[in-house]
Amino acid sequence: MSVKYEVYEGSITDLDVEAIVNAANNSLLGGGGVDGAIHRVAGPELKKFCMGLHGCDTGDAKITPGFNLKALHVIHTVGPVWRGGGAGEPELLKSCYQRSLELVEKFGLKSIAFPSISTGAYKYPLDKAAEIAISVCHSQGGNLPTLERVIFACFGVESASLYRRLLNN
Repeated sequence: MSVKYEVYEGSITDLDVEAIVNAANNSLLGGGGVDGAIHRVAGPELKKFCMGLHGCDTGDAKITPGFNLKALHVIHTVGPVWRGGGAGEPELLKSCYQRSLELVEKFGLKSIAFPSISTGAYKYPLDKAAEIAISVCHSQGGNLPTLERVIFACFGVESASLYRRLLNN
């Protein structure tokens, strides 16, 4: 079965998928942007659950229930802060997508939605981040027997247009 790739323009918290990915900070206890939105919609139970996870390293990922979200699960991953590209940022961002997809496989999930990890407050260039996201999902996603749908949730026209162009849809 081949994976279907989609671009969605809007809040990732609105998506009815098995897992959404949270572009989290190392504490996993909430923050701004996507992280704050996910925590607000999921409710206080998410923060309470995350306290027991004791944070997350940059480039790694951890999974929690979705609580009040439409999504059944939240995969929290910590992207790198952009420092010009010479401090291991591409490898760390690639690892965020790889580790998230490993959790998709481990839990037998059929659908996942990714935000544009690290492109907000962490200032990763959108074009470089989108290329990494799509490359990893194409190379790894096709090898996951349960995965049917990958959605790139874009907050804004510029991001959505770039992802559509890179995906050719």
